[in-house]
Amino acid sequence: MQFLCFGMILCMSISFLREEEGTAWILEAALWFGNQSEMFRFGNGDWYDDLVRAGREKENELKQLEADDVRAVIEQVLLGSNPGCGLEWLKDAGVLLVWLPEVLALVNLGEAAEHLHKDVWEHTKQVIFQTKQRPVLRWAALLHDIGKVTTRTFTADGKVHFHRHSEVGASMFPMIESRLKFSSEMGAALYSLILNHLRPSQYSESWTDSAVRRFAKEVSPYLEDLLDLSRADVTSERPGRRQEVLASVDSLSHRIQMLQQEDEKEPVLPSGIGNEIMRRFGISPSQHLGILKKELEMEVLQGVLERGREMDYYLEQVGKKLREEKLGR
Repeated sequence: MQFLCFGMILCMSISFLREEEGTAWILEAALWFGNQSEMFRFGNGDWYDDLVRAGREKENELKQLEADDVRAVIEQVLLGSNPGCGLEWLKDAGVLLVWLPEVLALVNLGEAAEHLHKDVWEHTKQVIFQTKQRPVLRWAALLHDIGKVTTRTFTADGKVHFHRHSEVGASMFPMIESRLKFSSEMGAALYSLILNHLRPSQYSESWTDSAVRRFAKEVSPYLEDLLDLSRADVTSERPGRRQEVLASVDSLSHRIQMLQQEDEKEPVLPSGIGNEIMRRFGISPSQHLGILKKELEMEVLQGVLERGREMDYYLEQVGKKLREEKLGR
């Protein structure tokens, strides 16, 4: 009854709203819808259709809204108790059409194909609901699959693929970032999360310690958010699939923690490597020696070189660097 009463009140007020409040009521309605209980459904009622028509009539005015105001309302919807409901209103009222057409393009993507596949819009809303209520995570969940629209292909037997959709989605994000005026910190985080959102689910126990370290280094400082997004990005109804992916991501997280603890205890390079470099390659104490050691340390920390290896392993890398330096002269 509560939502019916609300609908009736809004319908009775539409004439006034059109004349006096411009588009403010559209954003206020989004906040209301986004904070209803999980059981809320629009149901069958002319009141909602009337609201949608009134909102659609404001399309030109929606374009004049301040980006900060629109972004703030969408964020509150995403953090609400029923973000899917709030997003449906933003879609129906024309807000997504004006401000997030990349997200609107996900609607009915599966139905528009010759071969039916998972509804990407419904998947997106479910991922949002399954993420922890942190702004960066909810935004990442909303935007993580925007690259699927242009990357969708079908095999001869009708199977759907979205190859490299994470990279394409990341390349699309700067336009959204500029349009909605995200802060540079939020923009950098969202770009990284969109770009890398598939990587944690690709983890296997066969990854070497060096590969795990490299992964953690590349996605830092967004590692925690990325792992949480990956956990939420499982909406498969196949029995055991969600548990399988969650276990894999948890295993990756645990392994990263273990390696980080080991790294805190052990030196980056073997003790005495400076003396060994001087002895084997005839290099005297100098700035050149310091640069060689620093480069080795950085490559180990970045996961390019393995950690905890024997002395000869690192000396071989120094030899390669010296030969490259000689060729570069």
